[in-house]
Amino acid sequence: MPHCKIRLQRFGKPHRPFYRIVATHRNFKRDGKHFERLGTWDPIPDRYGNKHIQLKSDRIHHWLSVGAEPSERVAWLLSRAELTPPAPLPPDVLSMLHQGQPPQSTAYPPTSIS
Repeated sequence: MPHCKIRLQRFGKPHRPFYRIVATHRNFKRDGKHFERLGTWDPIPDRYGNKHIQLKSDRIHHWLSVGAEPSERVAWLLSRAELTPPAPLPPDVLSMLHQGQPPQSTAYPPTSIS
């Protein structure tokens, strides 16, 4: 089990989160000490609909090369930024795909307007 993790630290106000992406020891608290700050992520879109992420790609590659394990959300962010390959699908989604069932969708069914 790796001793280092790459994970998010939450900052901001209530209902207005802002995250730092940090390299930390796996036993440190979420918002506690960290070894290095690797980037930031603002999940709330600005007035133009853009979500902002800033990454230090060379340092992220360094921490991954020495065995740091990214959290699920950080792994997703890194795959979206094309720094790592896409994360594997969760087991429940894989089992649904093997059974031939489409994944559960939260979209509303199409309606016809007369």
